[in-house]
Amino acid sequence: MDLLDFSECKLYFEEPLPAAAEELIAQAAREYGDPGAELALLRAHLLAPESLSVLVGIYRYYFYQHRLEDALQVAERAMQLSGRPLGLPEDWRLLDECRLGHAAECSFGLLRFYLLALKAASIVLLRLGQIGASRDRLSKLAELDSRDQLGAAKLLEVVDEFQSSETLVPEPQLTLAAA
Repeated sequence: MDLLDFSECKLYFEEPLPAAAEELIAQAAREYGDPGAELALLRAHLLAPESLSVLVGIYRYYFYQHRLEDALQVAERAMQLSGRPLGLPEDWRLLDECRLGHAAECSFGLLRFYLLALKAASIVLLRLGQIGASRDRLSKLAELDSRDQLGAAKLLEVVDEFQSSETLVPEPQLTLAAA
């Protein structure tokens, strides 16, 4: 399956939002550096709690504010919301090609969103220093995306290279000398 082919699919941001939620997202963008931006996004979430567009806005806000634990929760919620109508299991570890094929038949655009949310969670976990948890997710993505169209395998290579170079660098040795 070509994960870069958008010609025949509806994308998450094409779903209509209540006008008030759209205005709150626009307000958050205008007030990005101010504390009111988060409040506007959270109010939009109250108006449209299952909107992927709202979740993406909240995720980006938290990610760029370096609130990584919050960003991780939002990415996981996005996976939950997008996976449910696709019939995907709640545990991403149970994903396989058969389930992916069925999900693609339901909604290719939503499946791609789900996979990108899984990748986003992986990136946040990397930033949090949870390399093993991130690596597990990236490995699953690489297994499912044999052509590496989402870039998980390449990112996994970088993580592995970084980890192996860290193990090659010797710890500095301190020697106490009598004065």
